[in-house]
Amino acid sequence: MKFYKYHALGNDYLVMRAADLPAPFTPEQVQRICHRHFGIGSDGILLQQAKNSEGQQVLTIYNPDGSTAEKSGNGLRIFSRFLWDQHEVADEPFVIVTEGGLVRAQVQDHGAQVTVEMGTVSFDSEVIPVVGPKREVLRESISVDGATFEFNAATIGNPHCVIIRDRISADDAKRFGPHLEVEPRFPNRTNVQFMEIVDRNNIRIEIWERGAGYTLASGSSSSASAAVAYRLGLCDREIAVHMPGGTIGIRIEDDFSILMTGGVTRVAEGELFDEMLRWSM
Repeated sequence: MKFYKYHALGNDYLVMRAADLPAPFTPEQVQRICHRHFGIGSDGILLQQAKNSEGQQVLTIYNPDGSTAEKSGNGLRIFSRFLWDQHEVADEPFVIVTEGGLVRAQVQDHGAQVTVEMGTVSFDSEVIPVVGPKREVLRESISVDGATFEFNAATIGNPHCVIIRDRISADDAKRFGPHLEVEPRFPNRTNVQFMEIVDRNNIRIEIWERGAGYTLASGSSSSASAAVAYRLGLCDREIAVHMPGGTIGIRIEDDFSILMTGGVTRVAEGELFDEMLRWSM
């Protein structure tokens, strides 16, 4: 079973082909492969499926806990770079099919940068989803682990909870993120971002990713956070999102569709042996 490892601003994924697998992954197998001591180690697996009837690339995204994700900005950039490295796509834009919808991508700068049309952000409670009456979920109150926050919810194919603070820290994301992820008002769980507004064109975020935990960078988190900042009038439509792993550029259109550009680094490739999957942790 061949694997290819990449990272996008420190958010690392393994790319594999469904055609190479003897059987579909179980959640336990995904957990083992992603484990940083008992497996190869990664923030998830990007599994290339057979092309659909229209000849479009089809992608399944696995979180390290074995669950699947509707969409991942960093994962999409990595998968795009993989396709480009394998000469399955060229420099022109192409389409990737995800559980969160169709995405257009383009590899640029000899593979160093990838631009992805992430789709349209919605703040609608029924679309995200968030329990309660139909509404835009903006500036609402939420309490977890003895603290109360003002939060904003959004989706770009996967759910996000964005909390604005004067100063953010990794400690806050690690402490409160696990509680916010599973807070009952988010029936599908949620990704969590603590956001600091730097100026009209720059924000900083710390991320707790649903099914993955504390994360150095995230494309969908960058998209949702930037959209919230723009929706609340705190930033302009061109926003640099600064994360511990690096910076992603976001452009927000009038309909809240998102254009995301960021770097990808090729790390390694190798062969995964099924002996690893037979051991119990």
